Amino acid sequence: MNESQSELKNLLLEIDFSRKEADVYLAILALGRGTASKIAREAHILRTTVYEILSSLFNKGLVTLSGKEPKQEYVAESPDRLQEYISSQVERKQKDLKQAESVLIPQLKSIHNTGNRPKVMFYEGREGLEKVYEDTLSSHEEIRAYATYDDMQATLPGYFPDYFFRRAAKGIPIRAIFPYTKAGIDLSKDDKIQMRKTAMIPADKYYFSPEINIYDNKVMIASWKEKLGIIIESHEIADAMKKVFELAWAEAKRLDLELKKV
Repeated sequence: MNESQSELKNLLLEIDFSRKEADVYLAILALGRGTASKIAREAHILRTTVYEILSSLFNKGLVTLSGKEPKQEYVAESPDRLQEYISSQVERKQKDLKQAESVLIPQLKSIHNTGNRPKVMFYEGREGLEKVYEDTLSSHEEIRAYATYDDMQATLPGYFPDYFFRRAAKGIPIRAIFPYTKAGIDLSKDDKIQMRKTAMIPADKYYFSPEINIYDNKVMIASWKEKLGIIIESHEIADAMKKVFELAWAEAKRLDLELKKV
């Protein structure tokens, strides 16, 4: 290979050609056309290898096929086709970049372990909401919860109350603050068998839709309107949320007593 060909090969390598692709491409350009055997000899590579490389160049639009076996030949396209190939690659890379910026990188960041940084995981749709609930069944302690059973039933029909009984079977108790609704009242009737303590609050003033569960070093959020499940894994955040819950629980129990006096 002379100095000029060597320089051309290096330029092809810079645009993501493999070494063998560059050798075969330069060989077929020099020949104009030829059988696989002839091209292999010109490129100084094995004939069995050249077929795969010629197929790659064919897919890039840089060579075409002429004739039929056993006289089938590969024909070099004009080098202008190389510009078209590079342009298509640039366009594809730009699409890949936009996809990475909008979807891939944010999702990768959500699972990136950076030591003490909180870990945040997002799950979408019904399957995602069920996934975050299933994670609560790994709890090693009592679950503290803010919940509205009306919305839970409406968004995940058929999932409850089976989940409640499975949680109880695992010996995981829960304390829950509910808005005072008919669905909440009916659910509280099974508090004992479902290992739940309930405090009800006025629905007209404190109705809330997302459910929040706090357990171990995690905070689970189930957004019914957005069909989105979130798990925040952080000892510091979970500890703070547990303390806030204890303050809320004391007031919720007071309001619960007042509601039941009416």
